[in-house]
Amino acid sequence: MKKITADIIYPVSADPIPNGVVIVNDDGTIKAIGTSSDYATEDADHYKGAIIPGFINTHCHLELSHLKAKVPTGTGLIPFITSVVTQRDFPEHVIMQSIENADVEMWKNGINAVGDISNKGDTAATKSSSKIDYYTFVEMFDFIQDHLLQPTIEQYKSVYDLQVDNKYNCKSYVPHAPYSVSPKLFQFINENNAAGNTVSIHNQETPQENQMFEKGTGDFFEFYKGFGMSLDHFKAIEKSAIFYAMRHMDPLQKTLFVHNTMTTAADIEAANMWSDKVFWATCANANLYIENRLPDYKTFIEADAKVTIGTDSLTSNWQLSILEEMKTIEKYNSYISFDTLLRWATLNGAEALSYDDRLGSLEVGKSPGVLHLDTDVKEGIVDLQGAAVKRIF
Repeated sequence: MKKITADIIYPVSADPIPNGVVIVNDDGTIKAIGTSSDYATEDADHYKGAIIPGFINTHCHLELSHLKAKVPTGTGLIPFITSVVTQRDFPEHVIMQSIENADVEMWKNGINAVGDISNKGDTAATKSSSKIDYYTFVEMFDFIQDHLLQPTIEQYKSVYDLQVDNKYNCKSYVPHAPYSVSPKLFQFINENNAAGNTVSIHNQETPQENQMFEKGTGDFFEFYKGFGMSLDHFKAIEKSAIFYAMRHMDPLQKTLFVHNTMTTAADIEAANMWSDKVFWATCANANLYIENRLPDYKTFIEADAKVTIGTDSLTSNWQLSILEEMKTIEKYNSYISFDTLLRWATLNGAEALSYDDRLGSLEVGKSPGVLHLDTDVKEGIVDLQGAAVKRIF
């Protein structure tokens, strides 16, 4: 058992506790939490700064870790996708070692659970022995081509079967993005996920995506031609891309919309009317890396939307750190409070992945990971930009 005190403790599920105390069992389970007046602290370990629960990374592509620094920044989404597709083939030992290194990096950076995209089975072995809990999203796309439907299903069934599924690791079939999934493939995904699963989908990451669905024009048509495919059969719905996704997805599943850089207040309102199980993953550094833009966070806050934080992959980021994502969001949006960012980074993500029974907040009986945020705290204000994180449990 370990007794920990700090300048301030953030349970997340309750108000911050100045000069708080957390008592943790040797297995990382929270035994008690309170103030220094509730528990004697002579035998406690005191930390300068804040104590927080472990982070939840709701969007990552672990299998792309070998592409770090291989794709240029600022090109826009379509050239980025082209670069990824044409550069995926590396020697197996390079891919596997990069995956292992990235997994270790995330653990050291205080990440306790990850919503991870898998197009292949490369990450299965690392996940099976990792300290991190993984919710694997087996991501499917048929490029809205009817003749690719059955080969796509067969391909991704084999990937799905390789993924770990146990008390701490889950898996779902998920659609890649509105612009790459046919109605029939959406139907397969809906019919082959268990009740209560979480699904994710890349959403409104670039203006061209909305242009495709609103007007039936834009760069995606040329992108498809470049790979020998046609969208001549495609008909615009005269609404933004998220409406196509909602038309074909299951509102009874938890749905994690990812990126959302072009998402509007009207889109958020429509999604919240469509389902009460909607979450919004933001990957700030990846958005800057690829498109040099960020979502309009104020619209999400005003709509009381459930925002989570992801890192995306090392292909589109300089590191896999939720703390660095929080810093980037605050740097460009200083009106967002630390308390709000921390909830996005922890409990909201745990709820999105259905891990909130044991992760996401410092509560008695949970084993969420315990992190020390080493930084200055003055009058209850945390200096996020100057913070460093270290894992205690």
